[in-house]
Amino acid sequence: MTEHVYKTIELTGSSTSSSDDAVRRAIAKAAKSMHGMRWFEIVECRGHIAGDKVEHWQVTLKVGFTLDD
Repeated sequence: MTEHVYKTIELTGSSTSSSDDAVRRAIAKAAKSMHGMRWFEIVECRGHIAGDKVEHWQVTLKVGFTLDD
């Protein structure tokens, strides 16, 4: 295993379909302007209920990426 120094950022993704989709959307969006992402950790998961159904998911995650040499 190589030695790395990581920087972390916090992202919040949202989705009307699932918490998994909210995570994937956040990572895909961040990947458009960041590189070197290596891991994520879910910090919080919450949702919005309308009537008796889940309408919306929001997932906050920490994303770790390696710093350039």
